Amino acid sequence: MTRPLFEHVLGPAFARLPPLLRAVHTVASCQTWQGRGRVRRGRHWLVAPCAWLARLPPSADDLPVAVTFRAGADGERWDRRFGTARMASRLWQREGRLLERLGAVRLGFVLTVEDGEIHWRAERVWVLGIVPLPAAWSAAVQCREREHAGRYEFRVEVALPLIGPLIRYEGWLLPVDPAG
Repeated sequence: MTRPLFEHVLGPAFARLPPLLRAVHTVASCQTWQGRGRVRRGRHWLVAPCAWLARLPPSADDLPVAVTFRAGADGERWDRRFGTARMASRLWQREGRLLERLGAVRLGFVLTVEDGEIHWRAERVWVLGIVPLPAAWSAAVQCREREHAGRYEFRVEVALPLIGPLIRYEGWLLPVDPAG
């Protein structure tokens, strides 16, 4: 078996992660995690078309969340469900960076481990896979993953210049027992 994607990107820091963070990022072939979450979209009129491009879910409070992780030779595919809204992405690595395609948007991240948490810092953003956005636009993409109170927790916040907040989604997940 090849090394998991996040182990490859994080290197030796991966082994020092809390158990649930290692588990969520050690996908042998397919695994599903479920929990609860919250989604908040910004209010600027350009938020809706931007969210459509990236296939981001609508605002909602306390909704069921499920993420199915699938590993393959080309990286990982994440199928997120926020209630009935689906948000799928493909992740892979190149030159020590994590890349993610989310709808018509591609992001390049540097991952760091700080106090047992994974922090994602966007360095680049492309629209339609080829049109680079100004580097300043990627600075307002902040992601954090951690283990807290026996659960895997995530928080993603995105803001854009002139538009302000685009989306914030957060919540917690636990692994689904494949035996049922």
